[in-house]
Amino acid sequence: MATAEQLKALIRSYAHGDDSHFLSVATQIAAHAAKAGKEQLAEDLRRLVEDAKKARISAPHRVVPVPIAQPTGDLAGLVAASYPKIRLADMVLSDGIRQRLERVVIEDRQSTLLLSHSLAPRRKLLLIGPPGCGKSMTAAAIAGELHLPLLSVQFHALITKYMGETAAKLHQIFEAMTKTKGVYLFDEFDAIGAQRGTGNDVGEMRRVLNSFLLFLEQDQSESIIIAATNLVGVLDDALFRRFDDVIPYQPPTAGMSRELICNRLAMFEIAGLGWKRVLQAAGGHSHAEVVKACEDAAKQAVLNERRIIHTNDLVQAFNARDKRLP
Repeated sequence: MATAEQLKALIRSYAHGDDSHFLSVATQIAAHAAKAGKEQLAEDLRRLVEDAKKARISAPHRVVPVPIAQPTGDLAGLVAASYPKIRLADMVLSDGIRQRLERVVIEDRQSTLLLSHSLAPRRKLLLIGPPGCGKSMTAAAIAGELHLPLLSVQFHALITKYMGETAAKLHQIFEAMTKTKGVYLFDEFDAIGAQRGTGNDVGEMRRVLNSFLLFLEQDQSESIIIAATNLVGVLDDALFRRFDDVIPYQPPTAGMSRELICNRLAMFEIAGLGWKRVLQAAGGHSHAEVVKACEDAAKQAVLNERRIIHTNDLVQAFNARDKRLP
């Protein structure tokens, strides 16, 4: 049956009129029911979800306007704004990481209470780990949970060859944090966070890092700052103590891969999968790679006009992704 997190997600999505998220969670519940052997319940839920989706397409429905925060002026090219609908309940995470992220959400929601006791909510996170393991998606999920804009820093526009210009642009971003509360994502953070004093150190980038450290330490906004990197080994040691939490991500375990597959293929029949072969093929793949393999298998099934996903569909999809690696 539904987990406690899924039930809470259902209620939250209903309260905010988020029909897409409501149906997404319902699909996850159907997948859990199938996994628990409640095939009839799972089939009934899938049918209800499909009927609801068709009804939304064929009949007029309520549209909830969302006021997107659009950067203007010089800031427009430095950050990209969006309002994600994804939630933490949509992600497959280890219990430890989930608890730490939920704590960030809870502390932000209770920030007034914490501040009244001279306690600051945690707002500055450093996410580290290999590509495709959910770091960027985490930023989107936190923004979705808190109904805040996700403002992704565009490093191609931030970093320039002119002395002092990058630091000045970085200062604009930190100033924006005080004016527009949001989740500010510095993805591929190693672009400015590399160690000072290395052999390939560039004086200007050293000054940019020094500026970032100063801005981060002085920041008193209500925004949430998330830096993410695949290359933790190159980060400057001074960075780590400036963040409230450093969260390491790893490739999914076999159990997490199975949950990812069940969630992504919830609308298909997967009861007959040979899980031993599937999980063996999935081993070593990131979260993103598992999802992509599921999508490839689903496309194969749809093109062959069937709702059943065969073991070979997934095994071949994973093997095909292996061949793309250098």
